[in-house]
Amino acid sequence: MTLDSYATAVADLDPAPGEVETAELVVTDDVLVKAFVLGPDAAVDPHEHADATNVFHVVEGEPTVIRDGDEEPVAAPAVVENERGAVHGARNDTTDRAVFTATLAPLN
Repeated sequence: MTLDSYATAVADLDPAPGEVETAELVVTDDVLVKAFVLGPDAAVDPHEHADATNVFHVVEGEPTVIRDGDEEPVAAPAVVENERGAVHGARNDTTDRAVFTATLAPLN
């Protein structure tokens, strides 16, 4: 048995260029942790969560994080807080995959 839910969940994720694959790592009544694997030139479109904070944990690669109109490449390992109501997303401008988890809390 392993306590780690990350390695197994993303081991087989291998998105093609322009595609995003995801895996749910933790789902409870008040928290969602999801892994996002971005192929080259793939993006998670900017969006917002009015009632929750969304924290990105960059674990592989260097995605460009978008928040409230600003953009910044963020190399692993890194943590990016997206406060409630912030319009946020990510894009992979590299030729390698980029992986981050997103923690959404609280779930309403």
